Order: sequence, then structure tokens, then C-alpha cells
Amino acid sequence: MQDRLEDVKAQIQTALDDAMAHLPQGELTDAMRYACIGGKRIRAFLVMESARLFGIEDAAALPAAAAVEALHAYSLVHDDLPAMDDDDLRRGLPTVHVQWSEATAILAGDALQSLAFGLLSDDRIGTAETRMALIAGFAEAVGARGMVWGQALDIAAETAIAPPDLVAIKRMQQAKTGALIQFSATAGAVLAGQDPEPLAEYARNLGLAFQIQDDILDVTGNEAETGKRIGKDDAAGKATFVSLLGLDGAQEKARKLIRHAEAALEPYGEAAGNLRQLARFVIERDA
Repeated sequence: MQDRLEDVKAQIQTALDDAMAHLPQGELTDAMRYACIGGKRIRAFLVMESARLFGIEDAAALPAAAAVEALHAYSLVHDDLPAMDDDDLRRGLPTVHVQWSEATAILAGDALQSLAFGLLSDDRIGTAETRMALIAGFAEAVGARGMVWGQALDIAAETAIAPPDLVAIKRMQQAKTGALIQFSATAGAVLAGQDPEPLAEYARNLGLAFQIQDDILDVTGNEAETGKRIGKDDAAGKATFVSLLGLDGAQEKARKLIRHAEAALEPYGEAAGNLRQLARFVIERDA
């Protein structure tokens, strides 16, 4: 899996660089490029590997994979803003608003979001109907019923009279983190015109396990490896899977979710080997 992941990272970086090379150059595009440096590229990997399950070439899946990474970068830029999580470190670098300004960070995020939707219109993806299906699913995943809604729930929880319970945390994270992961994992089925449900079930479990591991790393990780500040959730008294389940309970919950994710891949047999390895990587990672 690691070789394939490195290959995907290289393809994504080239695709994003090419997409931004055609834009007016200056501070805005500098900030956009900066926001796209590094990252695990798990969402792009999900797009590319789900496409491979159905015999779709990388060239046809690459624009969609680049789109999810551009969108993810935008979400991180805005999430780090003082009005949101107020972070000064991301992927081991100063956050965009620290490196430039809040205004530039907001605009860079806006532009990355637009770029993402533009990438999904690329005719290498397939028919117009396929592109429209992807765009519609993408809008659903990242908007007011998906990622943005999850962020709104997260912000609301900070000032709620009572902290959210486990059901509320799960609902919030399935939107904030899980919705884009689910879009990514089902993109290959959409490209192929096939049933996305087995991959959707895989992604629902994977996305929640991913967030639980993030909560665990906020307690057990270190900044040199995670590339971001740790201990913020606890310092803010924020309800997380760790605060609600305990460290051991959160770890066991993550392992259980990954077992369910792997089981969902059974219809694809050995062809889903990389996706199974990714599921294990999600809860073994230290960044």
C-alpha cells in the first residue's frame, strides 16, 4: 500500500500544481499552493483505489482525487482561522492566516473550494451525466448537510450548556470528517455506474475510526509527528471520543470500526487489498 500511496501523492501534487498554474499568479495562488503542501492524501487514495476496483484508469479518476484534496485543503485553512479553531500550526508549518493574513486565508480557502468544483467538471472523468453525479454528491458531502454542517455543530458544542454526548459527537464527526471520506471512497463506484453501498459502509466505519484516532493523538501524540498542536481539546474541555470513552475504550472502538470496514469490502475480494491496508493504517498512524 505504501508504494501506491506515494504514487498517489505524486500524482495529486502534479495535478494541483497544473490546475493552479493556469490561475493569475500572486499572493492568492501562493497561499493556495502553500495550503496544499504535505498531508496524508488519504481521501485522494480512496478515490483512486475505489476507481481501480472497477477497472478505471488513474487518468480518469485523478481530477476527482485532486478535487477532494483541494476541498480538504480549503476546509483546513478555514478550520484554522481565529474565528474557528484558532490554530497556528498545520502539517508542521505555520497556518495560512499566520503566514499571510486572515483575509488571504479566507480568500485562498474560497478559491480552493471553487477549484475543487472546477476539477470535477474535467471531461477526462467520463460522460456529462457522470460528472454531474459526482458534482451533486460532492456538494452534498461538503455543504450544509455534510462537512460545513459538522463544523457548525462543533462550534455550537463549544458554548452549549451541556457537553454533547456520544451520539451527538458521532453525528457531528460523521458530517465534519466522514462525509468527505465517504464521497471519496464511493467515487469509483459513481465513475463506473455501480452500486456504491459496500464502499459507503466501508467509509462510514473508516471515517469514524479516523476521527477517533485523531482524538487519541490529541492525547498521546507529539507535535513533531502530528504537525499540529496537541492537547487543545482537553485544554478547552471539549467532548471527544477519548473524554467520553476513555483512552482504552476509544482505542477498542476504533479497532471495532476497522473490523467492520474490512468486512464491508468482502464483495471485492483481493482487489480491495490496498483499501484493507488503509483501514489498518488509519488507526496505527501517529500523525
